[in-house]
Amino acid sequence: DVCINNASAIDLSPTLGLPVKKFDLMQAINVRGTFLLSRACLPHLAEGTNPHILTLSPPLNLNPRWVGDHLGYTLSKYGMSLCTLGLADELRPMGIAASSLWPKTVIATAAVRMLGDPEVIDSTRTPEIMADAAHAILTRPAIDSTGRFFVDEDVLREEGVEDFDRYRAGSGEPALDLFLDADTAAVRA
Repeated sequence: DVCINNASAIDLSPTLGLPVKKFDLMQAINVRGTFLLSRACLPHLAEGTNPHILTLSPPLNLNPRWVGDHLGYTLSKYGMSLCTLGLADELRPMGIAASSLWPKTVIATAAVRMLGDPEVIDSTRTPEIMADAAHAILTRPAIDSTGRFFVDEDVLREEGVEDFDRYRAGSGEPALDLFLDADTAAVRA
């Protein structure tokens, strides 16, 4: 009953510093991969009792800062978000949910650790916050979840979670993740 589009490639280089090969890789994994995996799962999801497609992609934030800072990467992540938007509308009559989930704060992933900046790593949350939020979304009725761009902390607050200290990966204050402005909240498409 579930398809999760989690695979993603990242390179935050500016336009002139981004090799074409890396640009193509991000588009292939992030956008093409999301579209094709979702497409491949549709026959199985159509037979499910509470089918969901959950894509790890950000809310569509048209603040020019996010496009200007790393255009190639932003295009690929927003392409994933556009897949959510389109699939939600297309699949709604079939009862298949399509939604996105994004972390409110930087997550202590292998990619973040690879960057090696101790200050950044100290201001992250553990991947468990995303797992808990995904579980909450995927156990909701599909019709209530479709077309939404969820933020992990907002989802868990809706579930009654008030203490987020258990998700801290370091001792610093968790830093706001990419594509989110201070006032960003979950939005419905």
